[in-house]
Amino acid sequence: RVQLVESGGGSVQAGGSLKLSCAASERTYCMAWFRQVPGKEREGAAFIFGNNYGTAYADSVKGRFTISRDNTKNTLYLQMNNLKPEDTAMYYCAAASTSLDCNIWSVYDNWGQGTQVTVPS
Repeated sequence: RVQLVESGGGSVQAGGSLKLSCAASERTYCMAWFRQVPGKEREGAAFIFGNNYGTAYADSVKGRFTISRDNTKNTLYLQMNNLKPEDTAMYYCAAASTSLDCNIWSVYDNWGQGTQVTVPS
């Protein structure tokens, strides 16, 4: 099982920026950031394939969020710019143990504990 530990959440004014980090115990091909607000389904926000071979984003964050990884440190990042109140959520780092289908949410079977991001309206 892959151990994942997120950090970097907090409260920031609308239009501000935050950078989330996720330290992983081992490298996996597919890694992603999901987010969830109370009473709603967890949703995929950003995905990264292999050694920065490719990325994919939810429409709601495209152009504002950037996912990246440093394989020398087994660390995943999410740079979030121009934050909006609707970005308020618990953000989770996720990794897929074996799959190469990084866009399929169900392949992610390893999760961090989450880090809260709050953007007051």
